[in-house]
Amino acid sequence: MQEYIVFGVLIFALGFFIWGKFRYDLVAMTCLLALVLAGITPVEEAFYGFAHPAVITVAVILIVSAGLQNSGLIDLIGKWVMKLGNNLTLQIAVLCLIVSIASAFMNNVGALAVMMPVALHLAKKNGNSPSSLLMPIAFASLLGGMITLIGTPPNIIIASFRKKEIGEAFSMFEFAPVGIGVTLIGLLFIIAIGWRWIPKRISGDKKEDNYFDIEDYITEIIIEEDSKLAGESLLKIHEMSEGDIQVLNVVRSGYLMHAPDMNMVLRSGDIISLESDGDDLKDLLEKSQCRLLGSKKGDVEDKAIGSEEISIVEAVVMADAPISNQTAASLSMRNRFGVNLLAVSRQEKKIRKRLDHVKFKVGDVLLLQGNAEKINESLQSMGCLPLADRGFSIGKPKRIIVALAIFLSSIGLIISDVLPVQISFTIAALAMVLTKTLDLKELYQKVDWPVIVLLGAMLPLGIALEETGGANTIANFLLEVGSSLPAEGSLFLFFVTTMLLSNVINNAATAVLMAPIAVNIANGLNVSTDPFLMAIAVAASAAFLTPIGHQSNTLVMGPGGYAFKDYLRMGLPISILITIASIPLILFFWPL
Repeated sequence: MQEYIVFGVLIFALGFFIWGKFRYDLVAMTCLLALVLAGITPVEEAFYGFAHPAVITVAVILIVSAGLQNSGLIDLIGKWVMKLGNNLTLQIAVLCLIVSIASAFMNNVGALAVMMPVALHLAKKNGNSPSSLLMPIAFASLLGGMITLIGTPPNIIIASFRKKEIGEAFSMFEFAPVGIGVTLIGLLFIIAIGWRWIPKRISGDKKEDNYFDIEDYITEIIIEEDSKLAGESLLKIHEMSEGDIQVLNVVRSGYLMHAPDMNMVLRSGDIISLESDGDDLKDLLEKSQCRLLGSKKGDVEDKAIGSEEISIVEAVVMADAPISNQTAASLSMRNRFGVNLLAVSRQEKKIRKRLDHVKFKVGDVLLLQGNAEKINESLQSMGCLPLADRGFSIGKPKRIIVALAIFLSSIGLIISDVLPVQISFTIAALAMVLTKTLDLKELYQKVDWPVIVLLGAMLPLGIALEETGGANTIANFLLEVGSSLPAEGSLFLFFVTTMLLSNVINNAATAVLMAPIAVNIANGLNVSTDPFLMAIAVAASAAFLTPIGHQSNTLVMGPGGYAFKDYLRMGLPISILITIASIPLILFFWPL
């Protein structure tokens, strides 16, 4: 009976993961509670998963990655990349190589996020389509994560699972022989052929410096004595335009008030900055009896005091951003973050009307207006990545040296077996804070909490799958399907199954679910479990077929203007190539 309940919970989890309506950490917690209420997971053990070494390791590695990023090391590399010539193949090669190496030692989404603005700058500078650069570096971040223990959560999970099964975990670089081979083969394909198969979804015309031609949409009107807006609050503009016009700023007596309170009462002589299209603006002017600034001879158009402090930036909504699945209205964006939302771009479609009621999705490109000095802090709080040209904040040499010393020392302690990975990187995270390489307030901000909750909640499901015999049932089914195949054929079948699963659910969840099944298949074949566990490590990170399989894929979807099917253009051949390459490599270094 318990086995059927576990299967029911598993099917529920997979269904909701694929549907994507609810965030995966909420789905995972629901599954955990279902197991507890069903009496399968003991109440006192319900939250043991959150103390699991794999969960702790993932959290502290994210913190150490943030410290490396803050040190300026990656920005220093980015500044050098900016000097590349206009050869697109060379640009793709260098960017992919840097991202893959960085992803082996830091969070792969973080490595991608740092290099995305560099790629966009190079595309704009040379008149190329951003789509030619972004998908290749996203795929490179997945490949690089396969190389080391700390490269990606599945590797950490598999290492912990091996320790539980045979008493010895995979070490830091035991993933490297297979990981480096797969990464090199994948990169060679991307650089030589793959990028040419990606549709140019966004024009590479050099005249188009931005995703948005916003100058056509920002207008200034002036309130006159006979205007119907005089003596009314700013909300009256929303009523007259039925919410289609956004109020940005108000200039009164030569002073600019950015993102004013909508209850502010308007006076004659006030100048209002609006974001609107032509038809809506014309309708407002007729209803309000206002006029455009500059439409009357003698209008003064000197800059208001404070206007030079306002800037406009483009930013992409990052994976698990606090604003994801929220609207500007529900967030009180103007009051909470001090920014005006001007436009939203989603997969190359520009959304301009009813912006206050548009739910933000991961990968959306937002056009925001805010205080020039504070807007970067606002973007960080919102979980957004600026996409426009940025001035690289090169860290002081001393800061880079300190960050590198801490990181390399922690790696050394792990390799020499002095400390386990979770302890070594916890010490490294603490050292990053004590040396002020990472601010204390950033310590918890840099942890990807939805992934932590996902892991902590899913680990009991993996245990329940094993203890109730569910893993054995699935293993027997796969063995029966491959009964006419040799052990190598079963490994191939298992690899493909894991890869397909990782394209529709989180790769960490894939590793948790497939690990006990791998052990049961290996035991059924009377062979070593290592090649099957290594197959999970590679296949769970080979999520190249869909934009939802990995956060890196989702992150580039909006800025690259990709459609869902575009991922198959390069993703399907690279998946086939990696499958063909991985099985021999795994069998060579980890024999059955």
